[in-house]
Parts: sequence; C-alpha cells; structure tokens
Amino acid sequence: MVKNRVPAVDGMFTMDFDNPSLIGGKALTTGSFYFPKDLGGNDPASVNDERREEVLLSSAGKVWSYTSADYPPALPFLINSEPFEPFVIAAVHLEKENLVICGQMMPGIQISDMNVGMEVKLVLDVLYEDEDNEYIVWKWEPLTGVAV
Repeated sequence: MVKNRVPAVDGMFTMDFDNPSLIGGKALTTGSFYFPKDLGGNDPASVNDERREEVLLSSAGKVWSYTSADYPPALPFLINSEPFEPFVIAAVHLEKENLVICGQMMPGIQISDMNVGMEVKLVLDVLYEDEDNEYIVWKWEPLTGVAV
C-alpha cells in the first residue's frame, strides 16, 4: 500500500521532493527575512511591523555549527526505532537571507563527517509514519564529500 506523504508541520516547507524550499517571510519595510514566516525575529527595525510577504528561502547554505543528539529528545519528539539511533543536527547559514536554520542531517551522516563551513542542501525525509501517512520534514544533506 502506498502511503500519503504529508508535512509533519504545515506551512514550513514546500512538498516538492525534487526542489524543496523552506517557506519564510520577508518584512516589507526592512527587507529582513524570517523563519518560520511569522516569527518575530530579532531585527529591532521591524518591531511592531507585521507586514511581511511569503518567500521561498534559499535551499542551500553552509554549516555554521553542529551537534549530535546522542539520547532521545523530550516529547513531542517521536522515537522511530528501538534502540534510539543518534542523529546529527546542523545550524545552517543561508547567505542571501542572513539566517541560520537548524535541522537534522540525513540519516547516515555521522558527527565525524561534519565540518563548519561545509555546503549542504535542503532535502525532505520521513520523520515518522502511521498506517496511512508518511510525515515529512526538512533535513540537510552534504552537497559533496560525504558518502552515505
């Protein structure tokens, strides 16, 4: 049986598996970018300015920082396998937007594969599934240099 692919969280990314994008916001007065699109951000020039347009953010960037989740995160995180399998989390700088976006790296990427400054791209992957659906999230994947 083929399962439906649905976003784990609506409105945060496109469901285009060939060319995914995060859905952000851009302040009309300051030009500042936000993710998620309605997040207040920390741009002091945009205080009390809710006028934003929806934009698709860059789908590639450079690793700004990284860490590993070596034990299960707290709820509402869902554990998909027993025993728990550690995963890598990357904070990725999107140069055009001057934003840092955190997300999991794709399965198979080890902490030893990571370097600050490495180029990564946005991909979609299954976070968890039930009888009818696969729940999809964004993750990061190295552009080159790591064989998984």
